Amino acid sequence: MTAAEASKRGPKPAPRRGAKGLRHFLDLDQIPTATLRAILDLGHAYKRGDVLPGDARPCTGKTLAMVFEKPSTRTRVSFEVGMKQLGGFVTIINSQESQLGRGETIADTSRVLSRYADVVMFRTLRESSLVEMAAHATVPVINGLSDKSHPCQIMADLMTFEEIKGPLAGRTVTWVGDGNNVCASWVHATAHFGFTLRVATPKALAPDTRMVERVRAAGGDVVLFTDPAEAVDGADCVVTDTWLSMGHGVDGDAALKAHIAQLEPYRVDDELMARAALGAVFMHCLPASREREVSAAVIDGPQSVVWDEAENRLHVQKGILHWCLSGTGA
Repeated sequence: MTAAEASKRGPKPAPRRGAKGLRHFLDLDQIPTATLRAILDLGHAYKRGDVLPGDARPCTGKTLAMVFEKPSTRTRVSFEVGMKQLGGFVTIINSQESQLGRGETIADTSRVLSRYADVVMFRTLRESSLVEMAAHATVPVINGLSDKSHPCQIMADLMTFEEIKGPLAGRTVTWVGDGNNVCASWVHATAHFGFTLRVATPKALAPDTRMVERVRAAGGDVVLFTDPAEAVDGADCVVTDTWLSMGHGVDGDAALKAHIAQLEPYRVDDELMARAALGAVFMHCLPASREREVSAAVIDGPQSVVWDEAENRLHVQKGILHWCLSGTGA
């Protein structure tokens, strides 16, 4: 090609930004406290409708690619609506309807999506897949859920607590049930926001000991229990989640029946909630199985804030998207 021919094609597009300094949102323990505080404050501002004019539609002309290995309602809809409200575009990829389902690697998928989109949200069955996606991306990657953590959900939970109960510092939150991925992100949050987290689980379903010790070393206040009544005493917030987490099979499986049997004493009902502090709230990230992990009287009762949690996924994720796309570094 001659110089004259090249000039007719116009200037060469600027190269994509390299991986260094990308604002990935992968886990709460990987992000500075000041950054998480700023994202929460922005989420509150978006909900109130009082963001600065320049922050109202910061994703104009940007595209979010969402990749799902696991079905979703709240994650999918909240990110899609949020990105569009911020002025951007969304494309949705189901792994079974894409080349991922035919064996294309996560690394290759990440490289391709980085050429099309400005940010990627990945909801995956395996933490290792999330790490691989981020390692090969040249755009920010957001953890929409993995088998190890669910940071976007806990950001919405923290926002909900703050708007209803006030500052988190010095308060007590109790997790009851399975020490799963959502529980892990609650554990991570303690090192940032100065609250005590009591975790009540069967011994076999307690959160990872090494993870808990790392968070304690970073300043988190995490106390492990096997007695749910003792853990709930005087708590400002009681949290649970489905007992049917990823990998537990389907109703009727022998292993699942044994799993549920361990958790029967950990159902959140009126009697357990009565042990919490006056004015305590109940949280559940949904979907919920009434009369399994929580009674209908609790989740549909006056202490429940589950619908506020669900709504706040939208607002806080707008804050996350804004942060991911607004620069590099912390």
